[in-house]
Amino acid sequence: MKHHEQGHGGYIGSRREFLSRYGMGMGALAMGGLPSAVASGATSPLSPKMPQKRGRAKAVIHLFMNGGPSQVDTFDPKPELTKYDGKKIPLELKTERPTGMAMKSPFSFEKYGESGLEVSEIFSKVGESCADELCVIRSMRAEVPNHEPSLLLMNCGDSRLPRPSVGSWVTYGLGTENQNLPGFVSMCPGGYPVSRTQNWQSGFLPAAYQGNYVDSKNKDPKKLIEHIVPKHLERSKQREQLDFLRQLNEKHAEERGRDQELEARLESFELAYRMQIEATDAFDVSKEPKYIREMYGDTLQGRQMLITRRLVERGVRFVQVWHGAGQPWDNHDDLEVNHRKLAGQCDQAIAALITDLKMRGMLDETLVLWGGEFGRTPVVEMPKKGTNAGKINGRDHNHYGFTTWMAGGGVKGGHVHGSTDDFGFAAATDKVHVHDLHATMLHLLGFDHEELTYRYSGRDFRLTDVHGEVIEDLLA
Repeated sequence: MKHHEQGHGGYIGSRREFLSRYGMGMGALAMGGLPSAVASGATSPLSPKMPQKRGRAKAVIHLFMNGGPSQVDTFDPKPELTKYDGKKIPLELKTERPTGMAMKSPFSFEKYGESGLEVSEIFSKVGESCADELCVIRSMRAEVPNHEPSLLLMNCGDSRLPRPSVGSWVTYGLGTENQNLPGFVSMCPGGYPVSRTQNWQSGFLPAAYQGNYVDSKNKDPKKLIEHIVPKHLERSKQREQLDFLRQLNEKHAEERGRDQELEARLESFELAYRMQIEATDAFDVSKEPKYIREMYGDTLQGRQMLITRRLVERGVRFVQVWHGAGQPWDNHDDLEVNHRKLAGQCDQAIAALITDLKMRGMLDETLVLWGGEFGRTPVVEMPKKGTNAGKINGRDHNHYGFTTWMAGGGVKGGHVHGSTDDFGFAAATDKVHVHDLHATMLHLLGFDHEELTYRYSGRDFRLTDVHGEVIEDLLA
């Protein structure tokens, strides 16, 4: 892919105020509250683009289990933990806080599908319906045991510096197939996760590629996105005002040498106008047949998973689906109760999503990724004020070894890659760093992760920085 130079310019607040004041509806969403963006001449930055080579996947769905689910309680069974339960395990553990004895999983595991993939009882529906579609990576590793940097590493490829998110890189490389919807949508019910909008930022990439946040807690499509329907204007009048605004902006742009940021604002205004009909339809799950809605379940997670399929079906390139604001999977105490509850909220919906994609012939071209920012320790966390309320029934953060899985999009189904040690603490064989995961994802989309670059501040940047290898064993 050719390099693109970043433009620089000032933020023109009055024009955004004009948009908001006169009811251009989705303008605030399309612009995402950030000033910098880019458009190339009259061509939308989100126009469909060809990857460097033929890719198996055309879209990505990232199911983010916010807070760090426990690998030994979900997709990485460890019989040795039962044997050593309540005893000191024969490993030297480097943990963030003081830990105690081994804590066996309170959940049973069963083998599912022709592959015999082992899955915890709390994800039984995923196991029953999807085991032979899952490519489980049990040897993931990150860099630090803290939420903020690990979230940024998983979402943006760097744990310290503000870099473009994975979704931004994907839409930068591929554009989107539907010019009436954003290319990158991030749904998080109830507010923002930790690190907030940094998780779907465009960084130094043009702002047109940033994620568009949607609070998916509401059932009413008109409440899901603020100002989706203009209150004071008919569409014909709105179109007239938008055309007039474009004339003013075009004149302003000509006088200033076709400033890239202003070009992007023109594009975002148009996108906002077009989205008012398309987005309302995409987010309205009541238009689905009853049996489909029942398959997903009439729950928050069920609705947002169904919305996700509808968005991808309409050409949205990257959809991130968060399991709640804050850190719901961060179970320092009461792990048995909380993990069972959390898995129960999304088990049926995840199984339905993968099943539905497969039924529609979409799974082969849609890469689904499940996981959190890290995993949890196989030993119990000792009581400490501010983390576990004095209880001894939870697990601490663990970045040395954890599990993610992928499905569809050209990965091996019913496959397990790598392993942790006998107790599930650290990656032991076929280790996969987050950079390797990103390199593999880009490969499945048709990109060489070393060639998908953007020139900024005098050097070429990429999602994987100077790291990352494609994990061939994951590819079908």
